[in-house]
Amino acid sequence: MHSQSASPAQPLPTSQLAQARSFLFVPGNRPERFAKALASGADAVIIDLEDAVPLDAKDAARTALAQAWPDFDADQRVRLLVRVNPAGTPWHEADLAALCHLPGLGALMLPKAENPQQLEYAFTACRVPVLPLIESAEGVGQMEPIARAPGVLRLGLGHIDLQADLRIVCGPDEAELAPIRLAMVVASRRAHLPAPVDGVTTATTDADVLARDAQRSRRFGFGAKLCIHPAQVAGVHQALAPTEAERAWAERVLAAEAQAHGGAFSVDGKMVDPPVLLLARQILLTA
Repeated sequence: MHSQSASPAQPLPTSQLAQARSFLFVPGNRPERFAKALASGADAVIIDLEDAVPLDAKDAARTALAQAWPDFDADQRVRLLVRVNPAGTPWHEADLAALCHLPGLGALMLPKAENPQQLEYAFTACRVPVLPLIESAEGVGQMEPIARAPGVLRLGLGHIDLQADLRIVCGPDEAELAPIRLAMVVASRRAHLPAPVDGVTTATTDADVLARDAQRSRRFGFGAKLCIHPAQVAGVHQALAPTEAERAWAERVLAAEAQAHGGAFSVDGKMVDPPVLLLARQILLTA
């Protein structure tokens, strides 16, 4: 494998995946679902060659993806990621080789990422951005260098596998993972990456649970969330967006700034300083 680069990863600022809020999984061995996933309203679709595919169907899934690829147009291809099998598994190298024959692919997702060398190797092999999933204690320990590896698009959290690896049992609020979520946001910021992608909500039919989870993602500074059912996409978008009250406040702040002509001013009885102005602009940018 190649040596680690010391410079931070720099994804293309125009990349749709850098700004995506929802990443919807679809099994790689179910090509009849690919078009439906792309039409679901999800910002990005992950064709999964890993957990969603039985061990005896790995080769067939890879073949199905290759056969389906000519049917995707350029706009669809940039929204697509392929989750390959982890480094060290019998299918990893074949997955990477297959991705080299998918022109226009948006990114590859590397599960169970544990060191920057894995990321650099995948990026060098496929020449597409890489979204590593942090799913183990080793991955958490290597999060900073992983974030700075060449070709990294943004970080993702695989919190279910992570709980198993850490042997922890989370409550409904997942407070036990709060330090790791914050560390991921910090690592992303230090590496000049877009906000990271939070893990899945396994309750596919409970809108309240999804809203709670996605609102927590936003509070922690995550910019996106993994989805396992098309019905989750709209709820994720709604929860990650600023509220009407937040948008209205931000508009009042910027309107007051324009009227102040560089002087001191207040909004809703509170003084406004540069950090408050920055927050207002960020809210309107993400609205």
